[in-house]
Amino acid sequence: MNKQQLINNIFVSVKNNLETPLKSTTGQKLLTYSLKDNICVADENAKTTCNSSMLCDYKSPFNSTIYDILSKETSLKFMGKTKLDEFAMGSMGINGPNFSPNEILNPLFPDRVPGGSSSGAAASVSSGLVDFALGTDTGGSVRLPASWCGTMGFKPSYGKISRYGVADMAQSLDTVGVISNDIDIIHDVFQLLDRYDHNDTTSLPEILRLKPQKQELNKEWNIGIPKEICIDLCDPLIWKQFEETLHKLLLIPGVSLHPISIPSWKLSLPIYYTLCPSEVASNLARYDGIRYGSREKNEYEDQDNDEDITLFALTRSKHFGKEVKRRIMLGNYTLSSESYQNNYLKAQRLRMRLINEFNSLFKLPNVLMGEEEETKNPKLTTKGIDMVLVPTSLTPPPKIADVVKNQTSKQREENPITNYINDFFTVPMSLAGLPTISIPMSHQSNLGIQVVGQFGDDYNVLNFAKNVMINSNVLT
Repeated sequence: MNKQQLINNIFVSVKNNLETPLKSTTGQKLLTYSLKDNICVADENAKTTCNSSMLCDYKSPFNSTIYDILSKETSLKFMGKTKLDEFAMGSMGINGPNFSPNEILNPLFPDRVPGGSSSGAAASVSSGLVDFALGTDTGGSVRLPASWCGTMGFKPSYGKISRYGVADMAQSLDTVGVISNDIDIIHDVFQLLDRYDHNDTTSLPEILRLKPQKQELNKEWNIGIPKEICIDLCDPLIWKQFEETLHKLLLIPGVSLHPISIPSWKLSLPIYYTLCPSEVASNLARYDGIRYGSREKNEYEDQDNDEDITLFALTRSKHFGKEVKRRIMLGNYTLSSESYQNNYLKAQRLRMRLINEFNSLFKLPNVLMGEEEETKNPKLTTKGIDMVLVPTSLTPPPKIADVVKNQTSKQREENPITNYINDFFTVPMSLAGLPTISIPMSHQSNLGIQVVGQFGDDYNVLNFAKNVMINSNVLT
């Protein structure tokens, strides 16, 4: 595949010339970036489609806050909008109204899927077309494609980066994340975007951002390994490389590994796939062809009759893809009067239990909680852990041919759970809003390991991940 074919494969729209490197007036290379196509840019040549025919012609009248910061306060160059799973729903990079097995390819591993939903974002970095990309992470949508494309993906603490101008999927989970091959670029971009935004009701207030979360140099690092991650569904190759990586980590002075228990981890997928579709159903209600979205006129609208014709039924039926429809139906069922108490409220309580279990393990307090509310786990043999380490995915990226075969399988269509299970290692941190970065386990590997920190401890997560790469040769 030549460079132009690669660009067409990854990008929805292109702002600047991607074929030749951009340079400043002094001759220095300018840093370039891409945006996932659910992030609004008020540009005549840049639509915001969310890879859905529902928004195929939508042009945003305003910029997202993150684009305003990058375009007005820096000399960074915006290169274009990247492809994704429709409305950010998926983990393979294949969900959309017009599915094609060649729609988004993995640049490093062309016979395998890139992961999703930030497929194009990860691919744009992995291919070397941009220096970094901004995507969104709801249940692993930045970390999984970063892992499968052999690069790094960082999901900050929930509310750290503004979501104003980002199309909502699930507002209590959505987090803007950064993908790059250079951890220093991830650090600098995050530092630039880490600010309060009054336009975003979920933005973390400045008073909470200023709470001290300092890490002493050359200190001991207590690293927790949850026993709940040991499940039979995990590919043996993942375990082999994970164990090898842990052995390398022990070469870092001061690092010690500790078994920990997070009992609610095993409930995280049912919690996520109860709460997330509920928010999807609510957020996507606006796409009816009247307020937002392409309009599909019903043949009976202009006729005088007594039938109760739902004006937007045909519009939503035609312009939403299968996965979007599936999650809307699941969410509406969960929010119905018959299941609200038993499903939705129970999932919310279990989510709170998961958050409390994380809080009981970390040495640093959660910045959202007062110290008097902190509880420590009496079974923990240390004074608390600094970081949690887990793999990023249950399996290596599947082959495109196998995915295509499964897509046409009636049994697979009726049972989408097989796709959802691969979020097992990423969903718990999204439910708890914790900062997490996925880094490759070895050089140009499509298997990643996640470094997870306490809520608000984002910079220590990045610093420790860099420490791992420098001192243990994980990436060489």
